[in-house]
Amino acid sequence: MTPNQEFIDKTIQKHGNFVIPILQDIQEQYNYLPEESMIMVAEKLNMHLIDLYGVATFYKAFSLTPKGEHIITVCLGTACYIRGGAKILETISKELDIEPGETTDDMSFTLETVNCLGCCAIGPIVVIDNQYFGEMTPQKTINLLKKFKEGRKCSPSHPLINLKTTVER
Repeated sequence: MTPNQEFIDKTIQKHGNFVIPILQDIQEQYNYLPEESMIMVAEKLNMHLIDLYGVATFYKAFSLTPKGEHIITVCLGTACYIRGGAKILETISKELDIEPGETTDDMSFTLETVNCLGCCAIGPIVVIDNQYFGEMTPQKTINLLKKFKEGRKCSPSHPLINLKTTVER
């Protein structure tokens, strides 16, 4: 999807000169920060493009390369790792034929890792599209990936915290 000036203009109108929320909205729209959008924002905010890139590259949450339709994040923090986080990562890598930091050829999935998600009690944790799945096992992970490949979503099992999600065993 190519950035359009109308979207950029509305985003800047919404956030004013606040660069981070502008970049967050662009990333949410395109799943990364396209070069064209960076140029448009820099021109509209009357700032040097290098300064805008400085902000975008400082924060790990921003990506300058296209990502898949679904972003998968595996927690490798101590609690998740001890409970099998590395095995979960290995399962996903094998199922999708990608390594952390890579995207599938069809642009469906991007695989990432993180040091801690703060959900240690329900680890190991897998996050897909900002939806948290706890107490994962290799088989639950395979079932979860199958659902996302088929275009089905999982519903949260706990409506208050919206962290733990049910996956068929």
